[in-house]
Amino acid sequence: MVDTFYNPVTTYFGKGSLCKLKELTENETVTLVTFPEAESLGLIEKIKLLLGDRLVHIIQNVQPNPDVIQLKEIYEYFWEKFEDCDTVLAIGGGSSIDTAKALIVGTESKKFEELLEPLVTGKKFTPTKYKKLIAVPTTAGTGSEVTPWATIWDSKEQKKYSLHLDCTWPKVAIIDPDLMLTVPRAITISTGLDALSHALESIWNVNSNPVSDIFAISAIEDILDCLPKLSQDLLNENLRSKMALAALKAGIAFSNTKTALAHSISYEMTLRYGLAHGIACSFTLPYVLGLAWGKSKSRDQIFKKMFGNSLEDAQTQLLNFLHSLDVKTEFCDYGVYADEQMEMINYAMQGARGKNFIGVSLS
Repeated sequence: MVDTFYNPVTTYFGKGSLCKLKELTENETVTLVTFPEAESLGLIEKIKLLLGDRLVHIIQNVQPNPDVIQLKEIYEYFWEKFEDCDTVLAIGGGSSIDTAKALIVGTESKKFEELLEPLVTGKKFTPTKYKKLIAVPTTAGTGSEVTPWATIWDSKEQKKYSLHLDCTWPKVAIIDPDLMLTVPRAITISTGLDALSHALESIWNVNSNPVSDIFAISAIEDILDCLPKLSQDLLNENLRSKMALAALKAGIAFSNTKTALAHSISYEMTLRYGLAHGIACSFTLPYVLGLAWGKSKSRDQIFKKMFGNSLEDAQTQLLNFLHSLDVKTEFCDYGVYADEQMEMINYAMQGARGKNFIGVSLS
């Protein structure tokens, strides 16, 4: 068996690295995609100072879990008015970056439905044109800056779609921990747990490989150590930097494996109950670890290296970690009881991400 690892994103990491934008967009026009609070935080002013008249369009109303209704309006206005724009710059959490990934993919008609239709039907889609994407995360968690996937939601139809094309890999990622200093505690925890889930999901995954394992193990060790401390000391620059690097490593890990069962369950929890993504994909981690344990000798070696030889002790470690962050870990804590819980898990196992889970493929 030959393992392959691939990640084409040029990545800049470190305090003050946002300043790289000036040289990275030389002689280019730029559209900024960001979140509503970016202006009050001074982010938009920073970008204006760095880019000057290169910044030709600003989209600053991106909401959590980008929905097809909002995306249609943003997409069609952009392609009608700013088709000649060279680069899309996404600054924010996963929702801003995912919105930008959808935005950069051009269609012949300039209509969003032409992009959405193959996601709904599963038909192959080749874009007629696309824009360069620079991704700048302001949270330490989603990993979207170093992956090609964009999650698109249809709340009306209770559906979730994953956009994934060669062109939706960001060209450049800039991870500047300074941008994360103002993130509130709840979002710091939620996004940090998303990163933990990415790392664990890349290990109990049929697509795991030795390189993704290295990134994942390092990310898990750092998150378990750092996130509880950071949740109590939000302005600590060293902890912010450590958490940003851990999230980056987790993103690089699952950029090659995709996610698995915990994420597949999370989509239903978000659609049905509105649970924040980072909590939805992490509260089941101790449970999913129990399903993964014993299914693969090589995976068990990693689990035991991180958590010790006992499954019960390993699950207790994860439970205690989550509880220390005020995260509830039972389905019933979120209004999901026994029958619906099993229905949801069985449904998740049949999903595209669920089928990546070693407990499904080897059962």
